[in-house]
Amino acid sequence: MSKSWEHYYHASRHHERAAYHYKEAAKYDETDEQEEAAYHADLAQGHSQHATHHGARAAKLSAHAQRLRRPAVLVSKPGNRKKRAA
Repeated sequence: MSKSWEHYYHASRHHERAAYHYKEAAKYDETDEQEEAAYHADLAQGHSQHATHHGARAAKLSAHAQRLRRPAVLVSKPGNRKKRAA
């Protein structure tokens, strides 16, 4: 299992938990239970932030893996290198 896959998995789990807590916050908000609504909204926000972190980390790892799979590109011609002074 690749590290990027793990991050995508964790991001999806945090998104699911955030959705659950947003629904709970909405339910408590309808019944005017503001403390419970605020509590669940706060938990949802935390899960959303974790999901964003894991998603960004997975994207970074995926991009890095793609760069490693590309063939090497020469930046300069071998004959144009300057010799170092000893």
